[in-house]
Amino acid sequence: MNRIVISGTYCTGKTTLTIALEKATDIPATHALTMREILPMLYPGKALRQCNYAELITLGMRRFEDRIHSEAQLPNGFISDGCPLQEWLYGSTRLVTGAYPDEYPWKMMLKKLGYYRSYRDFKKLLQGFEGMVKAYTRSHYDLFFHLPTEFPFVADGHRPTSERFRTESEKRLLATYMEMGIQPIVLSGSIEERLSKALQILDITPQHPIAYYIDHSTQERRERFDQVHLET
Repeated sequence: MNRIVISGTYCTGKTTLTIALEKATDIPATHALTMREILPMLYPGKALRQCNYAELITLGMRRFEDRIHSEAQLPNGFISDGCPLQEWLYGSTRLVTGAYPDEYPWKMMLKKLGYYRSYRDFKKLLQGFEGMVKAYTRSHYDLFFHLPTEFPFVADGHRPTSERFRTESEKRLLATYMEMGIQPIVLSGSIEERLSKALQILDITPQHPIAYYIDHSTQERRERFDQVHLET
C-alpha cells in the first residue's frame, strides 16, 4: 500500500490531510497543479468563467498530465493530493450542473442549442478522457482514502463551483468508484480524527502528537497553496 490517494471533492480538506500524512509517515506527497496555476500558462488573461468547453477539458487534461509526471518521479510510493478521476469529473459534472453556479436548466438548454457542435465535441472528448483516467486509476494506486463533504463549502471567487456542483461531483465520484470496483476507506470527522484513522490503517505510530502535524500542515497549506495569485 505504497501509492495512496486522498480523494474527495472541493473544500473537503484533501490538501491539509495530505501534507499532515506526509509529515507523519515520511511518505512523499504529490500535488498536481491547480486550475488557477494552469490557466495563465494555457490561456493568459482569461478567467475560468470565460473558458469554453474545449478549453475546460484542455485544463483538465493538462492537470492530469502534471499528476502523471509528478507521480512518476516517486517510484517507491507517494501520497496523492486528489485523484485523476476528479480531472474528468470536473468536466463531466458540468453536463449536469452547467458551466457556472448561476446556470439554471433553461439557461443550460439554450447554451446547448446555441453551441450544439462545441457541446457535442465536448461530450466526445470527455468520453475519451474518461477512459484514460479510469485506466490510470485502476493500475496506479494501492489505497484510496476518501474525505466526505463534512466541511462548509467556501467560494474562493475564482473557480466556478458551488455547493450544488460539489454535491453532484461527490455523488458521481462515489458512483464511479463503485462502478470500477474500488472500495475507498472513508475518513470522517475532524482533521485530527481523519489523520488518526489513516495512521491506524497504515499501522504507523507517529513520533509527535497529532496536533503537531495538523498545525504544521495548515500553515504549509496557507503558505504554498492559499497564496496562489488569482487571475483578474
